[in-house]
Amino acid sequence: MSYDDAIEALSKDALKFVKNNSVLGLGSGRAATAFVKELGKFIKNKKLSIRAVPTSLQIKLIAEQSGIHLISADQIEKIDVVFDGADQIDSKKYLIKGGGGALLRENILISSANKVVIMADSSKFVKNFNRTVPVEVHPFARNTVRKFIKKLGGQPHLRTIERGYPFITENSNIIYDCDFGVIKTPNSLTLKIKEIPGVIESGIFLRKPDVIYKANENGKFEII
Repeated sequence: MSYDDAIEALSKDALKFVKNNSVLGLGSGRAATAFVKELGKFIKNKKLSIRAVPTSLQIKLIAEQSGIHLISADQIEKIDVVFDGADQIDSKKYLIKGGGGALLRENILISSANKVVIMADSSKFVKNFNRTVPVEVHPFARNTVRKFIKKLGGQPHLRTIERGYPFITENSNIIYDCDFGVIKTPNSLTLKIKEIPGVIESGIFLRKPDVIYKANENGKFEII
């Protein structure tokens, strides 16, 4: 038994939150990807009418392959349930997201959803955040934002891809992965980050999930 077994099991269990005629938000991550594959089979078997909004090209392609009817966010007024992963979850149930670069779209969907279901393995759960915080930034503001992040006590590192080229989000922005050490007050930190001119989004999400699935190494999962 392994994480993969737990993720497969929780992906099937999370289908209980899918109702006919729902509009769903589909986030990214290992567990969320597994859920999307199960969702496609579930919709087909139950003959459900489901519309879904993907947050990234990666999850869009997987959803299309799974036969899920996709729409864009501007076609709907509400999201019934968002299913997503997380890079870290602290003891207050705040999230750090954006490891895949889709933090803006993910936060838009999570903030507007009636219910948020987060799925992650046990290694993502910490007392206090201790990983870098992704910050999406307009390229014009890269030097200004870098300066302000340092004033907040962070060390910003430009996210790059092959040959050192900057990683560009699907919204044509760049990302700084910012090291603040151990973060004990994430709510105040993210508000200060968002006040910086040129910052598009912070990877600290303050909307607490309604349901959290925790996949364990023994192949089982917990609901928090």
